Amino acid sequence: MDYELVIGLEVHAELSTKSKIYCSCTTEFGGDENTHCCPICTGMPGVLPVLNKKVIEYAVKAGLATNCEIANFSKQDRKNYFYPDLPKAYQVSQYDLPICKNGYIDIEVNGVQKRIGLTRIHIEEDAGKLIHDEWGRGTLVDYNRCGVPLIEIVSEPDIRSAEEAKAFLENLKAILEYIDVSDCKMQEGSLRADVNLSIRPVGQKEFGTRTEMKNLNSFKAILRAIEGEFKRQKTEIEYGGVIVQETRRWDDNKGESYAMRSKEEAHDYRYFPEPDLVPIVLEDSYINDIRSSLPELPEARKKRYIEEFGLPEYDSSVLTSSKYFADFFEEAVKMSNNAKAVSNWIMGDLMRILKEKEMEASDIPFPAEYLAKLVKLIDGGKISGTIAKRFLKRCSRPKKILK
Repeated sequence: MDYELVIGLEVHAELSTKSKIYCSCTTEFGGDENTHCCPICTGMPGVLPVLNKKVIEYAVKAGLATNCEIANFSKQDRKNYFYPDLPKAYQVSQYDLPICKNGYIDIEVNGVQKRIGLTRIHIEEDAGKLIHDEWGRGTLVDYNRCGVPLIEIVSEPDIRSAEEAKAFLENLKAILEYIDVSDCKMQEGSLRADVNLSIRPVGQKEFGTRTEMKNLNSFKAILRAIEGEFKRQKTEIEYGGVIVQETRRWDDNKGESYAMRSKEEAHDYRYFPEPDLVPIVLEDSYINDIRSSLPELPEARKKRYIEEFGLPEYDSSVLTSSKYFADFFEEAVKMSNNAKAVSNWIMGDLMRILKEKEMEASDIPFPAEYLAKLVKLIDGGKISGTIAKRFLKRCSRPKKILK
């Protein structure tokens, strides 16, 4: 029997605010353990939270950029559960009245376009981080991350393959980068995704029993986890077993998943309105002001590159897939007046170098000015392509090569 995947994603994006969601502690990544926290974010008795208004602005931005309806009235709720990295024994989140709902993101896989619905986007605070002793002697807790503002983007179960999931996440990541609400650095935990996955016979309308996959810290890990869980569930069903609704941890090194706990339902968290925070009331004028401030988004930029620079659709898609690549490209084009050459260098040698060094687009080791000078030197016949490649590999200044 043939089976199909049914996937819904829950994506947590850390917002690029300077201070936390309910206190003035810094959100800066790193630092010594338990130095970026205070009585508010560690849940000491008697403290009162104050909502960071920048969090609301960024959440509305994300909602508008993903075609959501923005709520004029929303509230915050306590999500109650016990875990060592949650010092208050509850997380302030949103339950029945989220700030954004009913959005969508368009994707394209193998030339086929598809619209993936968004159930909601809501704001919440992050939890701390557990640090397990490598010798097995115990576990420590770092509360620096407690209270860092998040938005959780919840998709509809519209995704039918690992490739569609990857395309959705890539498009979402690009949108969040473009509107400057999150740096989306997965290696620092700024973007995290949980995969809710079930399988069903092709043609069946009812959903199967879903599992939630956690510990996914890269797009490649997400792809492998989806493929691995699909095989596991299919084998279990074909041998007469029953899929249990549970949360599973993916071990990317072993290519296996392990049961962590039974999957909770909403009623298990005993949600109730946060009594220390007033409801969020947004005027239409406030929402429209944010709408008018939105920058050019990836799809619009892609179309402009095709029309303005005459680039192929594929090249335009790759260049606009990251705000860092797109900004770097445009800056270099302004200084070199040779869009095609700049595109070729970015698409070829620069991306190869970043891949070899396992670097992100945000980690390009030299400014766009260097690449622009390089292109001008080649166009002027002063250096060859071979020397230019040496420049890129060494990340040296073009003037040094001439000397």
